Amino acid sequence: MPQTGAFSSRGTVEKPRILPVLAEFGKASVTGKAGLMAETTVTATPESAEGTEEGVRRRDFINVAAVSAAGVGGLATLLPLISQMAPSADVLAESSTEVDVSGIESGQAIKAVFRKQPLFVRRLTAKEIEEANAVDAGGLRDPQTLAERTLEGHEDLLVTMGVCTHLGCVPLGAAEGENKGEFGGYFCPCHGSHYDTAGRIRKGPAPLNLEVPEYAFITDSVIRVG
Repeated sequence: MPQTGAFSSRGTVEKPRILPVLAEFGKASVTGKAGLMAETTVTATPESAEGTEEGVRRRDFINVAAVSAAGVGGLATLLPLISQMAPSADVLAESSTEVDVSGIESGQAIKAVFRKQPLFVRRLTAKEIEEANAVDAGGLRDPQTLAERTLEGHEDLLVTMGVCTHLGCVPLGAAEGENKGEFGGYFCPCHGSHYDTAGRIRKGPAPLNLEVPEYAFITDSVIRVG
């Protein structure tokens, strides 16, 4: 049989000290758990809070720097593309046309080219101006007065595109001896559109007057169109 105790010098059996040992062990266990719980409970100190704020600020700075770098890189990529899309010198030259009108006599017209399209420049006679002003503009298909289609102080100079507003044909009437239509202006033989001395549509299928481009006198005798 296993021994349950130890013999003392007096011949009696001493009981083992189990309970005190267990008590000490239990106390140590409780203390250990309490200590572990104390160690796992972490409270933020001012130093740790400052470290967190510093980390956030540093991360924000890195994000801003990355976005800025991406923006600069994108701009550097777009600039060459935009430069290539800009109009060249020859295109810019064609965007405007200068016409010397000093040689155009009363009742005459010349043909020029503006943006690869025909341009009519006509010097109206006093009779043509009178006929144009006698028309009630309010009753026209495309209501416009002669003053609205010419520059102030230069009512005798009519500048229009030489393109019929119906299907884009080139009307007659700018050259000497051409058919000027029933109203003394321009006539499009393709579909029978008649324009008066102010270049306004008076008869036929054309929906609008001949277009008047933007132009201005750069000298007393030269206009710039466009």
